[in-house]
Amino acid sequence: MACKERAVAIGTSQPGAGTDLEMLSVRTLSALLRNCRRLATPVSFASSNAATSSSTAKAVSTKQVEFHCGNEKFVGTAKLGDTLLDVVINNDLPLDGFGACEGTLACCTCHVILSPQHYERVDRLNPAGEEEMDLLDLAPELSDYSRLGCQVQVESHDPDLIVVKVPVEKRDLRVQE
Repeated sequence: MACKERAVAIGTSQPGAGTDLEMLSVRTLSALLRNCRRLATPVSFASSNAATSSSTAKAVSTKQVEFHCGNEKFVGTAKLGDTLLDVVINNDLPLDGFGACEGTLACCTCHVILSPQHYERVDRLNPAGEEEMDLLDLAPELSDYSRLGCQVQVESHDPDLIVVKVPVEKRDLRVQE
């Protein structure tokens, strides 16, 4: 059963469940789908030389992400398939307010500015959708290379060190000013 089908089945597995799925919040459903994607990652079994294959697998399956925010720099380790928002959360990086909506495309607090080369690769493989573009239109320090961190995944073709700029000002569009 695909991850998406599995998450939908949660709402229909109980008697009178026609409205159970509606009771799941967007945040909960998004978290379920994100975790399902992680669980669907293929597992490789170690060869006879476990130490060598383990260190090689780690080098290939992780990347370093450097976040520049004002005069500060924060570095986190990313697994392939993680979003930039996942990197901030999983490494407990102190970027206050970053990803306030937890990746549900309801704010622009995870706005990042990529290098032109990284942006080109990301945009070619995963172009920004209409919802993301609408949110970015309202983001502070908008650039031609802006994306939402919750929509940018770390991939094998990315360099071993990914450098992104995080605007100092954050704007949570869910909060009325």
